[in-house]
Amino acid sequence: MDTKQIDKEYVANTYKRFPVEIVSGKGSLVYDETGKDYIDMGSGIAVNSFGIADDVWTAAVTEQLGKVQHMSNLYYTEPCAKLAKTLCERTGMKKVFFANSGAEANECAIKVARKYAAEHKGAEYYTIMTLLNSFHGRTLTTLAATGQDHFHELFQPLTPGFVHTPANDLDALIKTAEQNKLAAIMIEMVQGEGGVNALDSEFVKGLYEYAHAHDIIVIVDEVQTGNGRSGALYAYMNYGIQPDVVTTAKGLGGGLPLGAALMAEKVEAVLGYGDHGSTYGGNPVCCAGAQTVIDRLNDELLADVRRKSAYVFETLSRAPGVESVTGMGLMIGIKTTKPAGEVLAYCMEHGVLCLTAKDKVRLLPALNIPMELLEKAIAVLMAACERA
Repeated sequence: MDTKQIDKEYVANTYKRFPVEIVSGKGSLVYDETGKDYIDMGSGIAVNSFGIADDVWTAAVTEQLGKVQHMSNLYYTEPCAKLAKTLCERTGMKKVFFANSGAEANECAIKVARKYAAEHKGAEYYTIMTLLNSFHGRTLTTLAATGQDHFHELFQPLTPGFVHTPANDLDALIKTAEQNKLAAIMIEMVQGEGGVNALDSEFVKGLYEYAHAHDIIVIVDEVQTGNGRSGALYAYMNYGIQPDVVTTAKGLGGGLPLGAALMAEKVEAVLGYGDHGSTYGGNPVCCAGAQTVIDRLNDELLADVRRKSAYVFETLSRAPGVESVTGMGLMIGIKTTKPAGEVLAYCMEHGVLCLTAKDKVRLLPALNIPMELLEKAIAVLMAACERA
């Protein structure tokens, strides 16, 4: 039996895999079992920030593996403490809770908001408002937070206490807020799984001002947008706001599972002993790898992300067969005249791996993808849009 047959027989049928087995790679190139190479424009869904088998990341992870691969959170480890310090210094936040995934980071944020509201406004203030078309995870609680009905259909009853409002409609948001006793408003600056759509600046500003005027916690979900993906360290920085809680994962670990909830001064002391926990959260190997990611997200690298983003937006916006280009930084959605699935199939056949988000082609390349590979991949994508 080959890998595909074994997978089909023994792995739960939760993924509609492409007919490609990836066996190795380096940087933004990956290779299948036949030796065919592909330009990776998905980076593990925004996880491999610096590509496959990145030398700096690999060295840090390997070195930590030779020291201690795991200790429970009953003990101190340097990589965990050092990474928390770096994240706080780079963001102005005050405390970090480490988890294993974006969904877990969002669970932590929800608990922080509800405990804060219960202590400061009353136990009845537990509702969390999110946006329609949002995506916040696949646990029962983060599914409830997700503003897409089709994710809810088979898993009722979901965790109660969530309401949804349209993105970029401040009047509707305020009306919904006034009808509920809110603990928090939770948003993505760019709705990734919802179609790679960035929020309007004026909407974010109005939401932020309303929330703080009414002592409502602002949670920004940066699971996919964070860690340089948007062209800033975190996407909220492009909007000039300072959230109460920021959640992140994916690109933070650079290829190993790591999530984090960053808490501002207002909520830094909300979680006390025993209020929350994680066996693997803050794992020293994951944190050692993450440290190399954050340390390299400097002004030069972020400026390069913005330059590459501008190239993609400008090139594709005028390309035949492209209806629109949305997103931010190297988180890009392309609405194509041809069905996205056909475009992906053509790209795959011609050595480029892309993703989808709803009816769009989605691009999430490594932040340091070489320009020549990016140009080659975009040329294939343009050909796909014309010929798929």
